[in-house]
Amino acid sequence: MEFPFYDEPNTAAIICRHVMRGEEPVLYVSHDEDDGMWQFLCGKTAHETGDGRLVSLKFVFDLDNSVSALRDMPCGYYAVRESQTGRWAVRKR
Repeated sequence: MEFPFYDEPNTAAIICRHVMRGEEPVLYVSHDEDDGMWQFLCGKTAHETGDGRLVSLKFVFDLDNSVSALRDMPCGYYAVRESQTGRWAVRKR
């Protein structure tokens, strides 16, 4: 699948260690309003500062192609879903 985001593939993104290790799916995505940073989290576990990892947006896309459904999500919005195959619910902060 071709990289679908408008941001460059090497755009920095935050991913939680649970998703990175394959322990949990991406269930929460934030496109931060203040800096445009993307965050991809499991949404189930309380996170400590040390749980975050800095990766490229392409790394996240390669890990889970289903995040491509959020390619048009503007800054200041977040999306949640119940499971890896669930539909994304996009909401404004």
